[in-house]
This record gives sequence, structure tokens and C-alpha cells, in this order.
Amino acid sequence: MYTTSKELHHYTESFAVSKRTIHCWACRRALFSQSFCTKSTSDSTAMDLSGMRKKYKGDEECFEENQLVSLDPIKQFGDWFDQATKCPEIGEPNAMCIATSTEEGRPSARMVLLKGYSDEGFRFFTNYESRKGGELESNPYACLCFYWEPINRQIRIEGNVERIPYQSSCDYFHSRPKSSQIGAIVSRQSTAVPDRNYLRQKNAELEEKYKDTDVPMPDYWGGYIVKPYMIEFWQGQTNRLHDRIVFTRPKNGESVLEEHQHHAEAGWVYQRLSP
Repeated sequence: MYTTSKELHHYTESFAVSKRTIHCWACRRALFSQSFCTKSTSDSTAMDLSGMRKKYKGDEECFEENQLVSLDPIKQFGDWFDQATKCPEIGEPNAMCIATSTEEGRPSARMVLLKGYSDEGFRFFTNYESRKGGELESNPYACLCFYWEPINRQIRIEGNVERIPYQSSCDYFHSRPKSSQIGAIVSRQSTAVPDRNYLRQKNAELEEKYKDTDVPMPDYWGGYIVKPYMIEFWQGQTNRLHDRIVFTRPKNGESVLEEHQHHAEAGWVYQRLSP
């Protein structure tokens, strides 16, 4: 993974080892183990990561309630998202982990891209026949998580999920590069294929077929919107007294505030949580 590779490169330099010398994953892993492992084990697959620590922000950079740009969490999200987009170390600020689960509560998670947000919710697109699509049909709730490591911030969003209108999906589909449109047809997401050549061949066939015509949006592809009932803003602190300010929507008929809860805007309430 990107983070692990970056950390490994950092620590190989600290040991003054030429990058060319670290020519295989096994060598990198062994060097990494020397840096962090403090417990001996006969199991060669075990790795003790208890020594891995990263400095976050100090108390002088804490996130206080009076620093909220708005008591509307969608607007607060927009402010943090805008700061993330301006950070050159964050390659894809709209990358988010989406967690879904079966009716029995068996979870699954994967990274997708946020493609829009509004007061109504947060939009993304996918294959309706994928695992997440199937889980959302049977259990229409999801949790989104944005983690922007260079600025020590995370946003979690929980909400119910609905398909967006067909025309909205169609408009977005045809705004994508033609190669991506064809890719959506080639990939029957989460189904087994014999090998990568199978996908290459099918892709080539469809490129020829739609060379001079528009690509139709498949009926198994489209968008979802996550309509939030909880949005939590987290900022890391080196002493682990992290900042957590959470906004929730009261259920229908609820009007009494819980302890340490405050009225916000647009029907939301907010409070600080212990880290």
C-alpha cells in the first residue's frame, strides 16, 4: 500500500542503505522489522508494529467548537474538503472508504470516489450488481470515511442510501471519458473472470463496436446518494486527546437535547465526544 511503501522508503534512508540494494519485498520487510519489531517470534509471518508512531498536531492547533465555520455540517464538510483539495500532498481528496453490510451484519469496505455533495447528501457511482450494490439493496445504510493524513483529519458520515434518478446517472455516465464508459460495460463488477486477457479482448471488441457511436449506459450501472444522519469531524492530536465534534439529526419527534448537546443549523445538533 502507498503509506507502507512511503514509510519503508523513509526508514531505508535512515539506515543509509542504497535504494538499489533494497531490491525485493522480502529485504524491505526484513529491514522494516529491524526498525519496529521489539518481540521475537518463531512465526515468520508475524510483525509487531507497536513501535510505529507519528506526530500529529499539538494542543495549540486543536479543533475547538468556536473554530467551526458553520453549524451546518454540510458547510463544515465543504470547508475541510476545500482545505484538503488545496493540500498538494493529498492526491485524491475525494477518495473515501464506504462500508456496507449484509442483512446479517457481515461488513465489507472499499475505496470509491465522491462525485458530488449537497444539502441532500453525498453521491458516488458504481455497478449496481457489485457486492456493495447488492448489500445496499438489501440493507440501505452505509458509512463513508475520508482520511486526509497530511493534515491529520478524518470525516465519518453515516446515512441511509438511495439510488439517484436515472437521468442524473445517465448525465454523469456520458460526461466520463469514452474509455471509462466502455470499461463500465466490460466489467461486470465482482464476477469471476478467467484472466486479464479476457477483459482486454472484450474491451477491444467494444472499442471497435462503439468507435463512431455513443456508448449506452448499462442498466446495471448508476449512482447512489448517502443521506446523512451523522457527520463526525476528527482531528488528530499527538497526545491522543483527539478532537471529535459530531453532528446528528434527531429522530422524528425528538426535541430534548442530550447532555452536552447543542442546537446547530438545518435541524442538526452537535456535541464533543471523548477521544
